[in-house]
Amino acid sequence: DKEVQVEQALRSPPPPRRTTALGRFFAIGSDPRAYASLFYMLLALPTGIFYFVWAVTGVSLSLGLMVLVIGFPFAVLFLSTVRALSLVEGRLIEVMLGERMPRRPLYADQGKPFLTRVKEMFTDPRTWSTLLYLMLRLPLGIVYFVMAVVGTVLSLALMFVPVVHVLWSIGLVRIDWATDVHFNDGMLLPPVIADPLCFALGVALLFGFLHLARGVGRFQGALGKHLLVKSVA
Repeated sequence: DKEVQVEQALRSPPPPRRTTALGRFFAIGSDPRAYASLFYMLLALPTGIFYFVWAVTGVSLSLGLMVLVIGFPFAVLFLSTVRALSLVEGRLIEVMLGERMPRRPLYADQGKPFLTRVKEMFTDPRTWSTLLYLMLRLPLGIVYFVMAVVGTVLSLALMFVPVVHVLWSIGLVRIDWATDVHFNDGMLLPPVIADPLCFALGVALLFGFLHLARGVGRFQGALGKHLLVKSVA
């Protein structure tokens, strides 16, 4: 109940509802969550690499050391760090993607015996679903990073075609391609008559990509909330 109340209190006021499809399409430009989701997509690759390496290394060492006396304590320590990473990722999702992540305690009830708390950590489905989430973040991070870079660069490149044409015409920009095929006097650019179309296409792609980034943010927030918080038992 408190989580619902806090979520309602922290929820930003909804923007004015656009009545036309064109207005709803361009309204994404004033949504800060779209830009935060785009930034999350760029961070997804480095954080995904860290999560994946940490999870795979920890699982491998835990299984490999089980034949030794330090194997079980190492596994307990590793799973404790996994639960700590789940809270860190939960805060990132909440701040950047706008998905409220309930702040559950990191450890079980401190009043219980130590072995009981260790048993609950091993039998808690959220421990293993968090491990799955950490491993999934690498392939998802690669996809998100490529989408963010390609979408942003392509959109901005099309929007700046008219600017490059102007700079080219006054001699401030000169690119010589090492090829026998020449476009526009040695520069690979569309004809000047296509500048308005390139600019309009770039703007449309940019706003369309912001919609895509917002959708990715909602998907990642739902995935994180399901695997890091909700029981999968």
